[in-house]
Amino acid sequence: MSARHAHAYGPSALGDDARRFWELTLTLARSDFKLRYFGSALGYVWSLMRPLLFFGVLYVFFTEILQISKGVPHYGVYLLTCVVLWSYFAEVTGGSVPSLVNREGLLRKIRFPRMVIPLSVSLTAAFNLALNMVVVVVFALLNGVDPKLSWLELVPIVLGFAVMATGFGMLLSAAYPRFRDVAPIWEVLLQAWFYCSPIMYASTKYSSPTAIATFGTGLAHIAMINPAAMLFTQATHAVIGGPQLPSAPAVGGWLATVLAFTVILAAFAVGWWFFTREAPRVAENL
Repeated sequence: MSARHAHAYGPSALGDDARRFWELTLTLARSDFKLRYFGSALGYVWSLMRPLLFFGVLYVFFTEILQISKGVPHYGVYLLTCVVLWSYFAEVTGGSVPSLVNREGLLRKIRFPRMVIPLSVSLTAAFNLALNMVVVVVFALLNGVDPKLSWLELVPIVLGFAVMATGFGMLLSAAYPRFRDVAPIWEVLLQAWFYCSPIMYASTKYSSPTAIATFGTGLAHIAMINPAAMLFTQATHAVIGGPQLPSAPAVGGWLATVLAFTVILAAFAVGWWFFTREAPRVAENL
């Protein structure tokens, strides 16, 4: 179908006014952030409590019961850093799935650019991430982690998560109006992705004697193609460092690191392409 016929269904993803587009995105994100906790006694504190409570349960279970924290310096800081970053990714992708359906009233407005909706979901989650990263820094300092210049690596690492999460968010939000099975499928995939990523354990486990005996020496190289694994490994290396927490290239090699970056960019490109293709027909599919 040509672009001319496609746009006959409805407005495009971006609209024709860049300034209006970004103003709408920021306004919608800011409104969602304020309304999410409107009327609650704790307000914005809930954006901090959810990842902290999740972190607390995992920390007690994996340090006291499984004792998987052995050999990982400042394991609490390691776990909290990964949980906060994962919570952002899960919030963006999970919130993006029904975002277009939930905004059906806005989508009926002919001049409303569709891309505003998934981007506002990502931006709202970024507000929560900013608050949670402050907690991570304070927690790290209280646990005796010395501040260092490598902490600045968190900026491109968070950007990597944002690009990947937004890419998946665009893809999922555009697919959901047509295929309602997207929601339960993504829930299962997200849970599987969580356990396949080095969140509760360090990525050095991929090259442990047990892992090598079971899966061979190539496990670390394959596992680190997972972009989440690469970003978690680099984030904890930047925050904590030390020989027990090497960088992503040191664990999986430069090829795996480059491939992981390629997956991130591909996720964004595919999400952008699919969303812009489906945008003119979104209202029709609701």
